[in-house]
Order: sequence, then structure tokens, then C-alpha cells
Amino acid sequence: MATLRNLKIKTGTCKRIVKELHSYEKEVEREAAKTADMKEKGADPYDLKQQENVLAESRMMLPDCQKRLEASLADLKGILAELEEELNQKEGPEIEEARTIIGEVDKLFQTTEA
Repeated sequence: MATLRNLKIKTGTCKRIVKELHSYEKEVEREAAKTADMKEKGADPYDLKQQENVLAESRMMLPDCQKRLEASLADLKGILAELEEELNQKEGPEIEEARTIIGEVDKLFQTTEA
């Protein structure tokens, strides 16, 4: 049975994963810039290889994070629908916050697909 507490938990999870995704995106940008700078300056091949490995690891985290966000979003949508259907609750701060997060995440996915 869906409860407002579960809705708050799922909403918080979505928020956290969105924040994590943005953090990884920034990290990839930072590491890519560092790698390009090292190539430009003619860094030691070993150091450059290590930096490329760091960049590759950062890039690998993005798809994983997106999959977790998709799953979390599906859970949140399911709980919200269940709450609205079973308990006939369509208003309240928790429900509004959940709808806001769903909208933000949907926009995020539309942006990444385009």
C-alpha cells in the first residue's frame, strides 16, 4: 500500500540521483579538459594513459546513473498513481513535490535524447 512516507522516500531518491548525475557530468567535463590539457602540453605517456583511464571510468558512470534514475522515476510514478487512485489524494506538499521532480526528470531525459 502506498503511503505519503513512501512517496517522500521515492521523491528523495530521485532528487539524489539527479544530483549525482549532474555531478558525474561535471566530473566528465573536468576530466576531459584535464586530459586535453595534458595532451596539449605533451605529458608523459604513462600519466596521460592514467588520466584517460580516469576519464573513461567517469564516463562509464553516466549510463549506470541514468538507468538508476529511470528505475527510480518509474517507482515514483507508480507510487504517485497508487496514492491518487487508492487514497484519492491529489493535493498536498508531498504530492506537489513528487510531480515537480517527475517533470524535471522527464525534461532531463528529453534533453539527453535530443
